[in-house]
Amino acid sequence: MSEVSERDIITSIERGFAVLLAFDADLPEPTAAQLAASTGLSRPAIRRILLTLQKLGYVAPVGSRWTLTPRVLTIGQHYAATHGVVEVAQPHSVRVAERTGESASLAQLDGIDVVYVARVHLRRVLSLNVDVGTGLPVHATSMGRVLAAHAEASIVERILEEGLPRLTERTITDPIEFRDRLHDVRRDGFAIVDSELEVGFLSAAVPVRDVSGAVVAALAYSTARGLHTVEDVEKDVVPVLLEIAADIGRDPAELPDHARRVRLSGRTSFS
Repeated sequence: MSEVSERDIITSIERGFAVLLAFDADLPEPTAAQLAASTGLSRPAIRRILLTLQKLGYVAPVGSRWTLTPRVLTIGQHYAATHGVVEVAQPHSVRVAERTGESASLAQLDGIDVVYVARVHLRRVLSLNVDVGTGLPVHATSMGRVLAAHAEASIVERILEEGLPRLTERTITDPIEFRDRLHDVRRDGFAIVDSELEVGFLSAAVPVRDVSGAVVAALAYSTARGLHTVEDVEKDVVPVLLEIAADIGRDPAELPDHARRVRLSGRTSFS
């Protein structure tokens, strides 16, 4: 895909998303002044954007503050409804959790980040709170390794250009070693990462392929290092992941067209 020219960018849309993304755990109900400081936009611009988003139903005023409304969640629902692999993944992720007794996830690449698109929590093993929509670094996660191993060469180059920051003493930061690990993933058909994202966090992932054989997602399992060893995961968990990933890959082809369409109640247009 060719690079987008700046003259083709609609600035107002870019600013609108900047305001929406400024709402987070640190600013769950920000004032207009706080949003202006966070985004670098002027107070008058923030006011117009908030009023527009309010009209569309995505934000609501709470006194002098603002809050997101549940309508924001429909954006993610549109994504799931138009991507068959995400739509069918949740029940299969539950199967992984039931058979392994640990959390399961489905992830896809977003640029050079790996993002959860489906997740089943059974046990919290990371200090940070992760859920659907959470992004993690590619180089230090099993999901990221699987997706990078099957991505275009340009994606891998971008990952390396951004750098491989050391997150723990075990994080791979050498580009040559990282490429070697990607080769291992392609050869073995899975990735296991031990304490590279966070000490004690052990995860495994396998590719999910569509009917053409293209890798469209990564199915992952995570646990605490004190509960299982790398050898346990490779012997007992990886076969389960491979089996269920194959099932996920077959399902989207069997979905009728109407099941892929977005069917949401309430107003979803700009009218």
